[in-house]
Amino acid sequence: MQKAVILIIEDDPDIQELLALAFAGEGWTLLAAKTGEEGLSMPGNEGADCVILDIMLPGMDGLAVLKKLTARRPRPPVIMTSARGEEADIVAGLELGADDYVVKPYSPKVLIARIRAALRRKEEMPAERRHWRRGILVLDEDRHKASCDGKTLDLSATEFSLLKHFLANPDRVYSRNQIIAAIHGDDYPVTDRSVDVQILALRKKLGAAGGLIETIRGVGYRFSDPQETGP
Repeated sequence: MQKAVILIIEDDPDIQELLALAFAGEGWTLLAAKTGEEGLSMPGNEGADCVILDIMLPGMDGLAVLKKLTARRPRPPVIMTSARGEEADIVAGLELGADDYVVKPYSPKVLIARIRAALRRKEEMPAERRHWRRGILVLDEDRHKASCDGKTLDLSATEFSLLKHFLANPDRVYSRNQIIAAIHGDDYPVTDRSVDVQILALRKKLGAAGGLIETIRGVGYRFSDPQETGP
């Protein structure tokens, strides 16, 4: 992988300095901005391979910045950070297209692990070039597009990976830990609750087809295949 460009949009100078020091050993090129406006306009921002975005920013808030970032094609993975850990904030960020969410205070090592996972997914996703059709759901990995009943779905990278996992493995029950491992790799630092929130966001985007992702109480989730037509 060539040297990754990481854009940090964070108004706390101490956190910016901490992350710059923590990221120094990763060989990444860092771009740092204190406001959303600065981050979206600074030279090189459109080439960022991953964005670390704080919600509570002066001027344009993080959710408004997120909307602009996820409208880009191709759009970069976005990891949101905030001292606010309320479920509503997490859901709002994920539904707007964030790929991950880290609550402050966080360990730089945890953030680095999540960035690595996001970069790995970004690099690996186009390589598989698979096409899945399950009932009214279609997922084309070659073009990184998914649709439901003919309508294109606007999915984050994590949601796309979740949907691919379910379409590729219908009628099998997976625990939350198994889903985390399938999407992010082994030993990825994410909570069961985060999986629930991301699946809730995916279900909402799928509309009526969201009911095909069944909750198996006490175990995990299963995608109930209405009609298997193969990859």
